[in-house]
Amino acid sequence: MIDHAVKRFGRLDCLVNNAGSGSPMVSITEVTAEHFASVFETNVRGAMFGMKYAAPIMTAQRSGSIITVASAAGLRGGISGHIYSASKAAVIHLSRTVASEISSAGVRVNTISPGGIVTGIFAKTAGLDGAKADRVLGAITDLFATVQPIPRAGVTDDIAHAAVFLASDASSFITGQDLVVDGGLVPFGKIGWPESVEFRAEIIRRMRQAG
Repeated sequence: MIDHAVKRFGRLDCLVNNAGSGSPMVSITEVTAEHFASVFETNVRGAMFGMKYAAPIMTAQRSGSIITVASAAGLRGGISGHIYSASKAAVIHLSRTVASEISSAGVRVNTISPGGIVTGIFAKTAGLDGAKADRVLGAITDLFATVQPIPRAGVTDDIAHAAVFLASDASSFITGQDLVVDGGLVPFGKIGWPESVEFRAEIIRRMRQAG
């Protein structure tokens, strides 16, 4: 992918590590080594190798922005599964350590931590196929408006705007930072582990009913 971008455009200005794998909200007594390895393989190892192969190109051209999508779950306990939350915390710190190495070469490295963003992934978790998943999101929008001070659900554009900012020269003095886009969930969120388990169960119930 990176080689193709350089071949086509002659340079690499931005990398966004956005692939991710979730984990269910189960007790620590129920987690498995296999699921741990699978989530960390995608969320941490994937981001690490994205940075590994983008860094030489960006440092050689003395410019570039690397952005990895983390999660509010990497900052606040009790709002997502243990393994997923741990992987996102790891990605945030990995990005900071990489920033400490290559920022002096003109390459900025930052993360974005979304809060409750309504996407089709919730419907897919409930067993709906991709085409149907995006059509039933209205069934859960009101739920996502209740968990943080800003009284609306987060949408994908909220994250896209943050990514465009970090990719642009408007953020040229920002590196090693985590931009939290969560409506206030991390500092002022209204739910913990028990509430989050119920919240996710209600999401699945509504998705299946709407689908």
